[in-house]
Amino acid sequence: MDFDQPPVVRVEYVGSQDLEPGRWPLSVPAVAQVEREGLDLDPGVTFLVGENGSGKSTLVEAVAMAFGLSPEGGSTYSEHRTRPSESDLGRALRLQRGIGASRWGFFLRAETMHGWYTYMDSHRGPRDPDYHAMSHGESFLAVLRTKFDSPAFYCLDEPEAALSFSSTLGLVSVLAEVASAGGQVLCATHSPVLAALPGATVLEVGEWGLRRTAWEDLELVRHWRSFLHGPGRYLRHVVD
Repeated sequence: MDFDQPPVVRVEYVGSQDLEPGRWPLSVPAVAQVEREGLDLDPGVTFLVGENGSGKSTLVEAVAMAFGLSPEGGSTYSEHRTRPSESDLGRALRLQRGIGASRWGFFLRAETMHGWYTYMDSHRGPRDPDYHAMSHGESFLAVLRTKFDSPAFYCLDEPEAALSFSSTLGLVSVLAEVASAGGQVLCATHSPVLAALPGATVLEVGEWGLRRTAWEDLELVRHWRSFLHGPGRYLRHVVD
């Protein structure tokens, strides 16, 4: 029996009476694919890359919820909740967990971190700083230093939103360390810098659903390369 498994081996759809076939979120191609086929998660780092509305954040949120994490962010034992806005997809998923793997996890969600910082004002541990006293980027980096320190399961939703280029490179380093220590990461991102992490699994999300691809073949990477080579070719279509 293999006891050297990641925290999550596979994601399966088991259904929910609150989800109607053909309606959101099951109408999103990537979600529909998981509904039909499930999703095997590799050890290490997996990136979901795609346009807004492609379903990548919906999937990360749902997997985080199925793991037992708050949809608004925080650790396995966090009870941080403000205004529920998540889909019921998380309650319709079942995770096949790795034998002997860690049950601890953390969900870092860019759009709700300010509320989580307020929650931490009254739940601060000995290593937690005053997150509200920092800039947005500094607080994100502090979370990485204090929470991403064990071989656990980490879900991230567009973490690059608060980070500069150099800080994004710092996040790449953190994710590489997590993976080398036996942790597992599922991350939705728009960042070609993050998605370039060596050894990571890259799933491109779009109207086709989910497809495994190489970094250099991502539409995101092709667009950024083309834009940086000649910004005027893009800007003349959006600037009068």
